[in-house]
Amino acid sequence: MSGVRTEIVVDAPVIVGGGLAGLSCAIELAPARCLVLSAGALSTGTSTGWAQGGVAAAVGPDDSPADHAADTLAAGAGLCDQAVVASITAAGPEAIEWLARQGTRWDRNPDGSLRLGLEGAHGRRRIVHAGGDGTGAELLRTVVDAARRLDSVSIWEHTPARRIVVEGGRVAGVEVETSTGPVLLRTPAVVLATGGVGGLFSHTTNPLSSRGQGLALAFRAGAVLRDLEMVQFHPTALDVAVDPMPLVSEAVRGEGAIIVNERGEWVLADPLSARDVVSRAEWAQLQAGHLVFLDARSAPGERFAELFPSIHATAVAAGLDPARDLLPVRPAAHYHMGGVLVDAHGESTVPGLFAAGEVASTGLHGANRLASNSLLEAVVCGRRVARRLASVHGGETGGARVPVPARSARAWSASDPVVEQVRRIVTTGAGVLRDEAGLRRALRALQPQLSDDTGLVGYLVTHAALQRTESRGAHTRTDFPRAAEPRHTLVSIHDVEGIAA
Repeated sequence: MSGVRTEIVVDAPVIVGGGLAGLSCAIELAPARCLVLSAGALSTGTSTGWAQGGVAAAVGPDDSPADHAADTLAAGAGLCDQAVVASITAAGPEAIEWLARQGTRWDRNPDGSLRLGLEGAHGRRRIVHAGGDGTGAELLRTVVDAARRLDSVSIWEHTPARRIVVEGGRVAGVEVETSTGPVLLRTPAVVLATGGVGGLFSHTTNPLSSRGQGLALAFRAGAVLRDLEMVQFHPTALDVAVDPMPLVSEAVRGEGAIIVNERGEWVLADPLSARDVVSRAEWAQLQAGHLVFLDARSAPGERFAELFPSIHATAVAAGLDPARDLLPVRPAAHYHMGGVLVDAHGESTVPGLFAAGEVASTGLHGANRLASNSLLEAVVCGRRVARRLASVHGGETGGARVPVPARSARAWSASDPVVEQVRRIVTTGAGVLRDEAGLRRALRALQPQLSDDTGLVGYLVTHAALQRTESRGAHTRTDFPRAAEPRHTLVSIHDVEGIAA
């Protein structure tokens, strides 16, 4: 971004992203001031609002954070940080209480206790829901309302961040785009809470605007990124020619639904296997010319509409009745375990640059995220970043909010030819199953797009997939089908030629 005409001294943390992680950080910072940037309208364009599964937390009488941690480590396939896993799962029960204090309306039993659901690879019912399959929307409503009530939180909507300014080896500001031109916000601390990379793939359950913008910002600023090849494909995206694809929550299988092909044959023996296992089994069926369906006719059957009202409405809109019809499904890019390498406080390798939520690599998810751990991580780590900012950078309280700029005239378009080209290349080369030849073809095809952030992130994900010469968790190399010794893949701008900061 060039030609910055306006410079504003914010002298408070700038949070890039208005989902659960970013707004939890802003709320926890109060009464210290902060500025939240949202690329679009607040409450839109964030994966938080689309989340169906709920929040994983050991709040049941038969559960414990240690059990939750054990399930998380098993799903993570050797790449989790055990201390981080123990810390975040231990924080789960308090996170549920904190959200309730902010106004979240959790689903409860008649006796007032939390109603708990079951999802794949969990050994206990520990998924806390709000509004059935509308948990994400309820959480987003909660934090948006709470943030708007705080005088300490300034919110700039329709204001995408374009570049992190680094001076003397540390963050000095962030350049943003407004309809009146670029603006440099002078700040000693930037928090990235920009979400994931699902929009890089032709089949995704994420907002199409989720294309790893935070990763590009961090990479160009010199930060180290970790395990970018670890993309989780959700096995039950509703295959009804809608882009992005509607998600059918894993909780549906927790209530007894099974996965079958057009012959009625079970696609795999255990429908509650980890997501990478289910996705590979489905992919094999699709590659063999079969169709794949979610069969919920017997269980949950007639209770489907009550338990999963949003999914039921989506299916009905596509002409399907889940209690009577098979639901066509396929794997779709759903969650990114890789991200900006951060420490226990959420700080990256660039002083003053923090990350929380899906854009961050904290060590919780490893090679394969355990279902519903993402919303837990977002709220726990968003708040931890705030506490770190308060202790290290201090923060002014009170004072006027930062004046809101005019609405940006530029918006991302789903028909952007570069974006569509990148989506096709990444899907073909770095999809559910990968091999060296396909990854190298994809890298060559993406090389001309490195000046574009979408092309850059697609290249980095593909580059990392080529570097991991094994199969582990969500990453499957058909030419390296076995796991090797556990290791992380790390990349910074100093490791890849031909990329300008």
